[in-house]
Amino acid sequence: MTSWQEKAKAKRESVLALIPEEWRIQNPPSIEEQVDVTGSYIHQFLTDREIDITETTADDIVKKTVSGQWSAVEVAKAFCHRAALAHQLLHCLHEIFFSAAIVDAEALDDYYAKHQKPIGPLHGLPISLKDQFHVKGVETHMGYVGWIGTFEGKTGTGKERNFESEMVRELRNSGAVLYCKTSVPHTLMSGETVNNIIGYTLNPKNRHLASGGSSGGEGALIGLRGSPVGFGTDIGGSIRIPAAFNGLYGIRPSTGRMPYEGMANSMDGQNSILSVVGPLATSVPSLRLVMKALLAQKPWLHDPLVNEIPWRYEQEREILELTGAIGDASKAGKLTFAVFRHDGLVKPMPPVRRAIDMVAKAMKDLGHEVIEWTPPPHSALLEIAMKTWVLDAGTDVRTAFGLSGEPMSKQVSVYESLEHQFSASEISALNVELRSLKKAYLDYWTNTSKITSTGRPVDAVIAPVAPFPAARRERYNYYGYTLFTNLLDYTSVVVPVTNVDKSVDKVDEPYDFISDTDKGVWESYDPEVYDGAHVSVQLVGRRLQEEKMLAIAEYVGKALGKEKA
Repeated sequence: MTSWQEKAKAKRESVLALIPEEWRIQNPPSIEEQVDVTGSYIHQFLTDREIDITETTADDIVKKTVSGQWSAVEVAKAFCHRAALAHQLLHCLHEIFFSAAIVDAEALDDYYAKHQKPIGPLHGLPISLKDQFHVKGVETHMGYVGWIGTFEGKTGTGKERNFESEMVRELRNSGAVLYCKTSVPHTLMSGETVNNIIGYTLNPKNRHLASGGSSGGEGALIGLRGSPVGFGTDIGGSIRIPAAFNGLYGIRPSTGRMPYEGMANSMDGQNSILSVVGPLATSVPSLRLVMKALLAQKPWLHDPLVNEIPWRYEQEREILELTGAIGDASKAGKLTFAVFRHDGLVKPMPPVRRAIDMVAKAMKDLGHEVIEWTPPPHSALLEIAMKTWVLDAGTDVRTAFGLSGEPMSKQVSVYESLEHQFSASEISALNVELRSLKKAYLDYWTNTSKITSTGRPVDAVIAPVAPFPAARRERYNYYGYTLFTNLLDYTSVVVPVTNVDKSVDKVDEPYDFISDTDKGVWESYDPEVYDGAHVSVQLVGRRLQEEKMLAIAEYVGKALGKEKA
C-alpha cells in the first residue's frame, strides 16, 4: 500500500517535471542566501521582452492583445516561464498546465488573424486560479493528499478530470488563458499556506515571512509577477491577507456578486458565513477589468446564488465626481473616511499603524474628512464568526485527512481535538445572533450621517488587514481584522501603502498588553526580520458596494503613488 508520504512526493515531483528544463533554476538559493527574490533577482532568468510583458498590468496587457499588438502565445509563454520560476523559489503552484494554455493561446491568435477582432474583453490575458477551481483535464486536490486522483475525495463520479467550475467557463468565454492553479493550506482555514504536498508557500519580498492564506499561492505568484491577475476566495480574509502580505490589490466582494458554482471547498454547506470569490492583481483597473468581464457573462443565469446586478457605472461616477476626477473640479465634493486604529483586542504592529496614518493624512491633505471609527464591540463579532468555522467539530476536514492518514499542519491543528457538533437549534440561534450583530453594526454606520460634514454615512473605513504586515512562520494568531467583514458581508479592498523601515518602525517599549494574543503579536515583531516587507490597509465599505469601493481604492492608490495617475 502506498503511504501518504509517497503519494505526496509523487505529486510534488510530477508538478516539477512539467517545468521545461530550460526554465529550471540550478541550485535555488536558500532563504538566508536570498531573502528577496523580486526585482533584479528574478530578472536574471528572464529576457527583456519577458520582463516587459510580465511587469505590465492586466488592464494594459489586454489593450495590447485585443488590438493585436501582442500575440496571446507570446504573453502566455512569458507568464508560464515566470510562474515556473516562482514555483521553484516559493512553492506556490499545485497544478501546471502550460501546454494546454499555449494551445488555447494559439487558438485565440488564429481567431484574431481570421476575424480581426478579439474573442472577448479578456482576450489573451493569462489568469491564475486558486486550487478550488475545477479545470477540465486538471486535478483539484486542495492540499489534501487523499484527494489526489479523485474528485473531492470521491472516485467513480465521472467528474475526476472533466468537470469545470462555472467561473472557469465564463473566463474562457471572455478570452482568458488559464495556465496554473495555485497553492492553498489544507482545510483552507489558515492565514499561512502550507500542506503536505508542496510544503510552505513563501513571501517573494521576504521569504522569512508567509505569503498569506488561504489564497497564498495566488499572493506569492502575483507578488513575483508570475501572473497579472488571479482569483482567490475569502471566508475569513483569504483574498485580503495574501493581497496585503504581497503588496497587491485584492477585493472581497459581498456574497452573491461573483459566481461560486462548482467550486471545491472545505465544510461545504456551512451557510452562516459564506465564502466568496474575488480577484487579486497589481492594479485596481485590473480588478475592475475581470469583474466587469464576468458580470458581462450574466452569471446569475447559471449560478442560483448570484444577484442579478450588472456592473453599476453610476457608483463609479459618483466617486469620480466627488473627487474631481471628472466633471467640473470646482464643484467637487468630498468623501468621509473613518479610521479604525485597533479593535480593542489586538493592537497592530508599528508599521501597520504608520500605514493607517499615512492613508488618513493623504486623504486629509486632499480635503476629505477623516473621523475616528468606534463601532459596536468587535469581540462579539469575532466570537460568533469563529464558531462558524467549527460547527461540525472538524468532521469534514478530519474525514479528508483520514483518506490518506496524513497529519494536520500546526496551523490548523485545532481541528484535531474538537468534539462538540452544533445542533440545528444551536445553528439557528447562532444565525439569529449573527443577524442581530449585523443590524447593530449597520445602524452604527448609517447613523454616522449625523456627525459627518457631508450628511452622508461614512464612505469607507480605513482598517488594518492583520496586526502584522505579514506573518512569521507558525505565528498567524489573530484573524479579527479580516473576519469581521465576512460576518457583516461588507465589501473590502486591500491597498498597498508602504514597506517596513527598521529605522522608523521601532518596537513599542514599554507596552501595555490587551490580551495574551496581543502579547504574542508584540513578541513576534522584529524590525530586522520585517525590514522591507509590504504594508497594506483595507478600505471597507457596506454590502454590495464593489464599484464604489474599487473607485475609492484607485483614488487612494493614486494619492499614495501606488497607482497610475
